[in-house]
Amino acid sequence: MPLVRYRKVVILGYRSVGKTSLAHQFVEGEFLEGYDPTVENTYSKIVTLGKDEFHLQLVDTAGQDEYSILPYSFIIGVHGYVLVYSVTSLHSFQVIESLYQKLHEGHGKTRLPVVLVGNKADLSPDREVQAVEGKKLAESWGATFMESSARENQLTQGIFTKIIHEIARVENSYGQERRCHLM
Repeated sequence: MPLVRYRKVVILGYRSVGKTSLAHQFVEGEFLEGYDPTVENTYSKIVTLGKDEFHLQLVDTAGQDEYSILPYSFIIGVHGYVLVYSVTSLHSFQVIESLYQKLHEGHGKTRLPVVLVGNKADLSPDREVQAVEGKKLAESWGATFMESSARENQLTQGIFTKIIHEIARVENSYGQERRCHLM
Protein backbone atom coordinates (compact mmCIF):
# COMPACT_ATOMS: atom_id res chain seq x y z
CA MET A 1 0.00 0.00 0.00
CA PRO A 2 1.51 3.35 -1.02
CA LEU A 3 2.30 6.06 1.48
CA VAL A 4 -0.40 8.76 1.42
CA ARG A 5 1.12 12.24 1.39
CA TYR A 6 -0.83 15.15 2.79
CA ARG A 7 -0.94 18.37 0.74
CA LYS A 8 -2.75 21.53 1.81
CA VAL A 9 -3.58 23.87 -1.07
CA VAL A 10 -5.19 27.29 -0.72
CA ILE A 11 -7.33 28.68 -3.55
CA LEU A 12 -7.14 32.47 -3.71
CA GLY A 13 -8.60 35.13 -5.97
CA TYR A 14 -11.01 38.02 -6.30
CA ARG A 15 -14.70 37.42 -5.59
CA SER A 16 -16.85 35.63 -8.17
CA VAL A 17 -13.97 34.30 -10.26
CA GLY A 18 -15.00 30.65 -9.78
CA LYS A 19 -12.84 29.42 -6.89
CA THR A 20 -15.68 27.44 -5.32
CA SER A 21 -16.84 26.17 -8.71
CA LEU A 22 -13.37 24.81 -9.53
CA ALA A 23 -13.01 23.10 -6.13
CA HIS A 24 -16.53 21.66 -6.21
CA GLN A 25 -16.14 20.44 -9.81
CA PHE A 26 -12.84 18.75 -8.91
CA VAL A 27 -14.12 17.02 -5.75
CA GLU A 28 -17.79 16.38 -6.55
CA GLY A 29 -17.71 16.27 -10.35
CA GLU A 30 -20.51 18.76 -10.84
CA PHE A 31 -21.00 22.46 -11.53
CA LEU A 32 -23.12 24.46 -9.11
CA GLU A 33 -25.27 27.04 -10.91
CA GLY A 34 -25.88 29.09 -7.78
CA TYR A 35 -24.63 29.23 -4.20
CA ASP A 36 -24.06 31.74 -1.43
CA PRO A 37 -20.74 33.60 -1.40
CA THR A 38 -18.03 31.57 0.29
CA VAL A 39 -16.74 32.50 3.72
CA GLU A 40 -14.29 29.58 3.77
CA ASN A 41 -14.79 25.91 2.89
CA THR A 42 -12.50 22.93 2.95
CA TYR A 43 -12.65 20.10 0.44
CA SER A 44 -10.73 16.82 0.62
CA LYS A 45 -9.91 14.28 -2.04
CA ILE A 46 -7.47 11.42 -2.42
CA VAL A 47 -5.55 11.77 -5.70
CA THR A 48 -3.41 9.01 -7.20
CA LEU A 49 -0.53 10.03 -9.44
CA GLY A 50 1.39 7.04 -10.73
CA LYS A 51 2.31 5.00 -7.67
CA ASP A 52 1.84 7.89 -5.24
CA GLU A 53 -1.30 8.83 -3.33
CA PHE A 54 -1.99 12.33 -2.07
CA HIS A 55 -4.58 13.48 0.44
CA LEU A 56 -5.36 16.87 -1.05
CA GLN A 57 -7.00 19.36 1.31
CA LEU A 58 -8.32 22.36 -0.62
CA VAL A 59 -9.05 25.54 1.29
CA ASP A 60 -11.63 27.50 -0.70
CA THR A 61 -11.37 31.09 0.51
CA ALA A 62 -13.65 34.10 0.44
CA GLY A 63 -12.82 36.53 -2.36
CA GLN A 64 -9.87 38.80 -1.70
CA ASP A 65 -9.03 42.20 -3.09
CA GLU A 66 -5.84 44.21 -3.35
CA TYR A 67 -6.37 45.50 0.21
CA SER A 68 -6.94 42.13 1.84
CA ILE A 69 -4.66 41.10 4.66
CA LEU A 70 -3.88 37.42 4.28
CA PRO A 71 -4.16 35.51 7.57
CA TYR A 72 -1.29 33.30 8.70
CA SER A 73 -3.54 30.27 8.17
CA PHE A 74 -3.10 30.93 4.44
CA ILE A 75 0.68 30.75 4.83
CA ILE A 76 1.65 28.41 7.70
CA GLY A 77 1.32 24.72 6.86
CA VAL A 78 0.29 25.41 3.25
CA HIS A 79 2.08 23.46 0.55
CA GLY A 80 0.83 25.26 -2.56
CA TYR A 81 -1.54 27.81 -4.08
CA VAL A 82 -4.04 27.95 -6.89
CA LEU A 83 -4.48 31.62 -7.80
CA VAL A 84 -7.65 32.20 -9.81
CA TYR A 85 -8.85 35.14 -11.89
CA SER A 86 -11.67 35.42 -14.39
CA VAL A 87 -10.72 35.92 -18.04
CA THR A 88 -13.76 38.24 -18.18
CA SER A 89 -12.39 40.61 -15.51
CA LEU A 90 -9.20 42.63 -15.86
CA HIS A 91 -9.60 43.77 -12.25
CA SER A 92 -9.53 40.18 -10.96
CA PHE A 93 -6.27 39.68 -12.89
CA GLN A 94 -4.75 42.79 -11.30
CA VAL A 95 -5.80 41.61 -7.82
CA ILE A 96 -3.97 38.31 -8.41
CA GLU A 97 -0.69 40.19 -8.87
CA SER A 98 -1.18 41.87 -5.50
CA LEU A 99 -2.12 38.58 -3.78
CA TYR A 100 0.99 36.87 -5.14
CA GLN A 101 3.20 39.67 -3.78
CA LYS A 102 1.59 39.29 -0.33
CA LEU A 103 2.15 35.52 -0.40
CA HIS A 104 5.74 36.02 -1.50
CA GLU A 105 6.36 38.49 1.35
CA GLY A 106 4.61 36.21 3.88
CA HIS A 107 6.66 33.17 2.92
CA GLY A 108 9.96 34.92 2.43
CA LYS A 109 10.76 32.42 -0.33
CA THR A 110 11.86 33.16 -3.83
CA ARG A 111 9.81 30.27 -5.23
CA LEU A 112 6.27 29.32 -4.31
CA PRO A 113 4.35 26.34 -5.67
CA VAL A 114 1.68 28.18 -7.66
CA VAL A 115 -0.70 27.41 -10.49
CA LEU A 116 -2.20 30.54 -12.01
CA VAL A 117 -5.67 29.86 -13.44
CA GLY A 118 -7.64 31.98 -15.86
CA ASN A 119 -11.15 30.67 -15.20
CA LYS A 120 -14.37 31.14 -17.19
CA ALA A 121 -12.66 30.39 -20.51
CA ASP A 122 -16.09 29.35 -21.82
CA LEU A 123 -17.07 33.04 -21.76
CA SER A 124 -14.48 33.98 -24.38
CA PRO A 125 -16.67 36.62 -26.13
CA ASP A 126 -16.56 38.65 -22.88
CA ARG A 127 -12.80 38.20 -22.44
CA GLU A 128 -10.83 41.09 -20.91
CA VAL A 129 -7.59 39.17 -20.21
CA GLN A 130 -5.81 37.35 -23.02
CA ALA A 131 -4.17 33.98 -22.38
CA VAL A 132 -0.77 35.40 -23.32
CA GLU A 133 -1.04 37.89 -20.41
CA GLY A 134 -1.70 35.09 -17.90
CA LYS A 135 1.13 33.03 -19.31
CA LYS A 136 3.54 35.95 -19.12
CA LEU A 137 2.62 36.68 -15.48
CA ALA A 138 2.99 33.02 -14.47
CA GLU A 139 6.39 32.83 -16.18
CA SER A 140 7.58 35.90 -14.27
CA TRP A 141 6.76 34.02 -11.05
CA GLY A 142 8.24 30.70 -12.21
CA ALA A 143 4.71 29.27 -11.97
CA THR A 144 2.42 27.23 -14.21
CA PHE A 145 -0.43 28.84 -16.14
CA MET A 146 -3.69 27.20 -17.22
CA GLU A 147 -7.01 28.43 -18.54
CA SER A 148 -10.10 26.54 -17.49
CA SER A 149 -13.85 26.46 -17.29
CA ALA A 150 -15.43 25.04 -14.16
CA ARG A 151 -18.79 25.07 -15.95
CA GLU A 152 -17.48 22.95 -18.83
CA ASN A 153 -15.16 20.91 -16.56
CA GLN A 154 -12.29 22.04 -18.78
CA LEU A 155 -8.90 21.20 -17.20
CA THR A 156 -10.38 21.17 -13.69
CA GLN A 157 -8.65 17.88 -12.80
CA GLY A 158 -5.44 19.10 -14.43
CA ILE A 159 -5.21 22.18 -12.22
CA PHE A 160 -5.08 20.17 -9.01
CA THR A 161 -2.82 17.50 -10.47
CA LYS A 162 -0.47 20.25 -11.61
CA ILE A 163 -0.28 21.87 -8.18
CA ILE A 164 0.83 18.54 -6.70
CA HIS A 165 3.62 18.44 -9.31
CA GLU A 166 4.52 22.08 -8.62
CA ILE A 167 4.81 21.41 -4.89
CA ALA A 168 7.21 18.54 -5.57
CA ARG A 169 9.19 20.59 -8.10
CA VAL A 170 9.68 23.53 -5.72
CA GLU A 171 10.45 21.32 -2.70
CA ASN A 172 13.04 19.37 -4.69
CA SER A 173 14.66 22.48 -6.17
CA TYR A 174 15.67 23.86 -2.78
CA GLY A 175 17.91 20.93 -1.95
CA GLN A 176 19.66 21.11 -5.30
CA GLU A 177 20.37 24.84 -5.41
CA ARG A 178 21.55 25.42 -1.88
CA ARG A 179 24.39 22.97 -1.50
CA CYS A 180 27.40 23.88 0.54
CA HIS A 181 30.79 23.17 -0.99
CA LEU A 182 33.91 22.91 1.19
CA MET A 183 37.14 23.99 -0.40
